[in-house]
Amino acid sequence: MKELEALPIPLLRWYRDNARVLPWRSDPTPYHVWVSEIMLQQTRVAAVLGYYGRFMEALPTVADLAECGGDELMKLWQGLGYYSRARNLQRAARQVMEDFGGEFPNTYGDIRTLHGVGDYTAGAISSIAFGIPVPAVDGNVLRVVSRLTADRRDVTRPETKAAFTGALRQVMPTDAPGDFNQALMELGATVCLPNGAPLCEKCPAGDFCAARREGIAQELPVKAPKKARRVEERNVWLIFRQGKVALRRRGEKGLLAGLWEYPNDLAPCGCPVAGEAAFAGQGKHIFTHIEWRMSAYTVLAAGEELPEGWVWADRAALGRDYAVPSAFAPFGHIVQEHIR
Repeated sequence: MKELEALPIPLLRWYRDNARVLPWRSDPTPYHVWVSEIMLQQTRVAAVLGYYGRFMEALPTVADLAECGGDELMKLWQGLGYYSRARNLQRAARQVMEDFGGEFPNTYGDIRTLHGVGDYTAGAISSIAFGIPVPAVDGNVLRVVSRLTADRRDVTRPETKAAFTGALRQVMPTDAPGDFNQALMELGATVCLPNGAPLCEKCPAGDFCAARREGIAQELPVKAPKKARRVEERNVWLIFRQGKVALRRRGEKGLLAGLWEYPNDLAPCGCPVAGEAAFAGQGKHIFTHIEWRMSAYTVLAAGEELPEGWVWADRAALGRDYAVPSAFAPFGHIVQEHIR
């Protein structure tokens, strides 16, 4: 991969002139880098910024995260999605406290043992926070390397990722591994774009990029087709009584585990609480492997009694105490109209 050998100097020069100013870059402690990288998984930088600031204000240290209550943690994460990330963060924080004496581990091998930390995240933390020369290969980096070298191997296959990682390890500058990894990610996020035409005229590797030279940049990277999502038709029951809405907690395993939700079920099941139901609209939410197509119904409950594990929540409690996933956002305005 001769193109990779020519990459480090122009890439680092470009990065130092064009890198976005981000809070975790301005103060790249291991904790800051770790939390930001977990938040950024399958999530845009613009969406993460506000969450990161609130998270760090509430939980400024690993110890704070380890000791945080589960509902408080889910509330801080509410709307970011992929909630297992937050649970793994806390499990890993407790691991740091118990196994490493409260000090964030400073070797790639030890960092890799933390819950929810894979090869990419361990590489990012190791290189950015500790200056350890190990690649951090995510989707952005796979795309950049496949285009730069005109490599048509399937980037979803582990052997392709391993080959790219090994090639990057050979050219990584040992005096700036963190900048090199971040520069590759930045290039993929802002120039070598995933959807639509890459901005080749702005790329520091444009003069020696094989895909640009061969006119095949938009054909790369090669990926195996994704499996079709399963579609579920669901009823969502917005149950109200005296300015409060009914919530139930989901189970501790599976999709949206442990979060609070408006009661829902697979259509055509009936309302789980006695009362008159009125159609209130439709909504859709796409998870990684499932698509929910939801029909919402408002229900005025006949009494106060709720099934075990359910609660009544007013506006203050809903905003402060209960993390309701964004899957139900299409019906948020209806809830707000009925509670006080």
